[in-house]
Amino acid sequence: MDKDQLIKAVAEAGVVGAGGAGFPAAVKLNSSPEVIIVNGAECEPLLKVDQQLALENASELAKALNVIVTALGAKEGVFAVKEKYTQAVKAIKSEISHLKNLRVKTLGNYYPMGDEQVLVFEVLGRIVPEGGLPLACGALVINVESLLNISRAIHLKEPVIDKYLTVTGSVAKPATFKVPVGISISEVLEAAGGPTTKSPVVINGGPMMGKLEEDLTTPITKTTKGLIVLDRMHPRSEAKKRSLTSMLKIARTACCHCMYCTDLCPRYLLGHRLYPDRVMRLASYGHTGDPPDQAGQVFLCCECGLCEQACVMGLQPWRLNHELKGRLGPKVANALVKLTPDEVNRFRELRRYPIPRLVQKLGLAQYEDLKAPLTVTSFSPKRVRLMLKQHLGAPAVPIVKPGQKVKRGDKVASPPEGALGAHVHTSLTGKVEEVQTTSITVIAK
Repeated sequence: MDKDQLIKAVAEAGVVGAGGAGFPAAVKLNSSPEVIIVNGAECEPLLKVDQQLALENASELAKALNVIVTALGAKEGVFAVKEKYTQAVKAIKSEISHLKNLRVKTLGNYYPMGDEQVLVFEVLGRIVPEGGLPLACGALVINVESLLNISRAIHLKEPVIDKYLTVTGSVAKPATFKVPVGISISEVLEAAGGPTTKSPVVINGGPMMGKLEEDLTTPITKTTKGLIVLDRMHPRSEAKKRSLTSMLKIARTACCHCMYCTDLCPRYLLGHRLYPDRVMRLASYGHTGDPPDQAGQVFLCCECGLCEQACVMGLQPWRLNHELKGRLGPKVANALVKLTPDEVNRFRELRRYPIPRLVQKLGLAQYEDLKAPLTVTSFSPKRVRLMLKQHLGAPAVPIVKPGQKVKRGDKVASPPEGALGAHVHTSLTGKVEEVQTTSITVIAK
């Protein structure tokens, strides 16, 4: 398979990053990287999808990575997996033993090891420029589940209509499920035996970067990685419910400007000019004390939330960064002078944040050792709601109408001409019930 065939197959299947922003994979593959890194770090506590898929599908993943490395003309492909995932590491090493252009890089158990820029440095020892992409230093990063979806797109012509996600926390039967895209959160929780706490809340994603979901009819998308059920009074739930206004009000009197948030910031430790403590001066003094042209540095923040755990007062500098990004807009972001540090912070190795410490700090120790095995469960939804924006870029445009019959795997929406986006396919055979500006609802026959 050549590069053009690879890109076409992946685009047709609607493959996007299986976590995070959901960058369209076909666009990412339309490049000439030196190294392709498969991100199996899975740095968020409690989630288990990527390690389980790496173990169960090692042969398929190895073949797919070899195809991509060859098609893109890369020098090598690297499976980057945490050393503690011993079974997955062993399985992958066994499958690539005869392939000279593939290797495994084992990683330490730190947060946020899965951040692309952190991962590139850990694997290659190269520093991604401020605000840049891994491609700037010759690397292309693909998530484990994304690689599996690419494999099925090129070998089976299978679109992305199912999603793997971990359901854990206060549920009766923690598990990792393969679910149809578009079913509701409540249906997935039911498959896990339902909540075991009287006042449950659900975090969509990991405990650090995930968001609270108040509406359990919210559909599963291509980027849903996990559902964590906690009691409404759990400290993590309380922290995620806190408003920015409330946090800033507390910060005016509580922030002691100790710099702990900066000292542990992963991007700062890579040598980037990101200083969360200076941003917090806005709450106390109305300015950072820096020249006005330095405001764009908030765009260097990956919003991993580690600054919140570093803060002795429990403040959330990352949230202020997020707010400022929205207010400053892309013009300021694009005007930022992006430098490439000569070296990382000399204390970086000593300041990496261990996952066991993070789990204790988050109050999640009771859930860390829950198995949440990869479970085969048959889902027979009566309807699915397919969001038109499950990816970075422009929302997909519907190509079906209400009343139209569709089969599982049929394309129902496509990106606007010339825009960054991805196709959307139905995960259910049936009839289009409704076409809205943000979603398409399909009901079973």
